[in-house]
Amino acid sequence: MRTQTNLTGVSTIGRRQFLRAAGALIALPTLESIAAPIAQAATSTAGAKNLVSIGAYLGWHQNAFFPKEVGKGYHLPTTLAPLADYQNDFTVFSGLDHRAPNGHGAWSNFLCGNTPNTYSMDQIVADQIGQKSRFPSLQLTAGTGEGSKAMSFTKQGMGLPMIQRPSVFYKQLFMSESDRARMEYMLRSGRSAIDLVLDDATRLKKSVPQSDGDKLEEYFDSMRSVEKRMERQISQINDPLPTTDYKLPDSDPITPNLLMEAEVLMYDLMALAIETESSRVLSFFIDGLGQVFSFDGQPLRSGYHGLSHHGNDPEMIRDLVSIESAHMVCLSGFLGQLKEKKRPNGKSLLDETIILVGTGMGDASRHSNANLPTLVAGGGFNHGSHIAIDQRKPDAPLLGDLYISLMQRLGVETNEFSNASHNMNQFFS
Repeated sequence: MRTQTNLTGVSTIGRRQFLRAAGALIALPTLESIAAPIAQAATSTAGAKNLVSIGAYLGWHQNAFFPKEVGKGYHLPTTLAPLADYQNDFTVFSGLDHRAPNGHGAWSNFLCGNTPNTYSMDQIVADQIGQKSRFPSLQLTAGTGEGSKAMSFTKQGMGLPMIQRPSVFYKQLFMSESDRARMEYMLRSGRSAIDLVLDDATRLKKSVPQSDGDKLEEYFDSMRSVEKRMERQISQINDPLPTTDYKLPDSDPITPNLLMEAEVLMYDLMALAIETESSRVLSFFIDGLGQVFSFDGQPLRSGYHGLSHHGNDPEMIRDLVSIESAHMVCLSGFLGQLKEKKRPNGKSLLDETIILVGTGMGDASRHSNANLPTLVAGGGFNHGSHIAIDQRKPDAPLLGDLYISLMQRLGVETNEFSNASHNMNQFFS
């Protein structure tokens, strides 16, 4: 066992008054008996307001992601080369994982930790700080893959659906009056339906054994959360909404071969969501299927998914890395927007936003979920280093320990996550 060693329409005053027309999860109250020992650790490192989690379903090729040198002044590896302008704004981690099961089916360990499909880190954060914005959390995706997937999971282990179309995301952020009226109708109808369901379930509970009663109580908790969410949405439906001059293309780039175009649009809209303080917690899932990309007019040797199963073939690895580098070109534009945009106090959006880039798949060719490539940008941390963790050491940190540091930086009062019970604050000093 280890021991712990200019957009308009939203006022910046009284943010709790501006929780409007959005999905939400209701946070539990802080209990005095457990809050005191950890409050100081959380508040002492609090300094960021937003969390963006970006996960690539097919992973990142480790040899092209991890720098060869450790510490500051390292040479950027191929995959990270497009981020050269922001090398001092991010930290690369190698040797971290959750000790989770292997395979695509366990990919959600990325944000869930050692046990896939459980309460994810982003939703823990959303439950604590998400109520301070219109959308307590937003789940987004680009690309197409096989089957239904989720990256974010509620406390009850429910996977949250993701928005794939940029136009749908845009309409949520910048709602028209007709959209607002339609939303109010749907919310009021949905709340009435939930009331009926809860009444029926309450009567049913009286006639079932204790074991089923316990299951029904869990069901009640989930339904009450939805009911409270709807009540809050309805109460804020007429609050002022932000506006923007940003224009979308005429159609959504949702076909597999337009993955990069979709990423660019989603990053643009994510930057707008942060700038307008519409949401503090966003997750972005980069999917992948068999699409064959072309770069500089030349098609790659195989489809994206096929390249991820490269079997150490040098040419397939080269093509795979070219796709992953293209993802980083899109990410670079996002970092640039956040660094350029300033609050009235002079602080950049990048300084107040933690961006976590990673995956639940350490080596897609072997379906190994060990040694997950991880990058953390922004958030006001002391960046510019490659932190290499030696997993052979008995007290080696877990990826969950890093997540504890991120959550504490956001003001979340916690000293544990999944199978982790430390933080990694010392690595940012």
